[in-house]
Amino acid sequence: MEPSLLEKGQKLFLEHGGMLRSSQAIRLGLNPRVLYAMRDQKLIQEVTRGVYRLCNIGRLENGGFAIIGLKIPQGVICLLSALAYYDLTDEIPSKIHVALKKGAEKPRLVYPALRCFWFSETSFETGIETHVIDNVMVRIYSPEKTLADCMKFRNKIGKDLVIGTLKCWRERRRKHMDTLIEYARICRVENVMRLYLEVLL
Repeated sequence: MEPSLLEKGQKLFLEHGGMLRSSQAIRLGLNPRVLYAMRDQKLIQEVTRGVYRLCNIGRLENGGFAIIGLKIPQGVICLLSALAYYDLTDEIPSKIHVALKKGAEKPRLVYPALRCFWFSETSFETGIETHVIDNVMVRIYSPEKTLADCMKFRNKIGKDLVIGTLKCWRERRRKHMDTLIEYARICRVENVMRLYLEVLL
């Protein structure tokens, strides 16, 4: 394999943040033989099936969120994973929490490990923010939407954790109480959210 072709392949990866799906790389003009030669010469590594990243760009941020953005673009980072992203909890889940629209099939990923939650259409589509992580667009619920979701799933993730995150959120300067209550209403936990907030505030 000519070094110039390998260099061209590396440049293509760099121009797109250092990580690409194989189908994307080929669509962008990289010959499959060059892609696999780059892999064999350890210029790129396969981080999960069909997703490659340059070996010399350091560790992935946030435990593979970028892979979720590439492989499950219809999913949204939620619950404990979103709390950790916003520094609202010290607890880091062993699996990335991903929200999917009700009726969607569970994605088949070897890495990273996932824990999926299915949301109703209105709840799923509300409160989504887009963040650039490892140069990939990743969808994550906003802090207030995440708190409302955590209240809804409090029996699965732990009531003590929900109380702790609400306390942490309360101590922040820019509290968006109206937004939080609106998301709690959408998630059908407005009354219980108000009870928790009355105790904390």
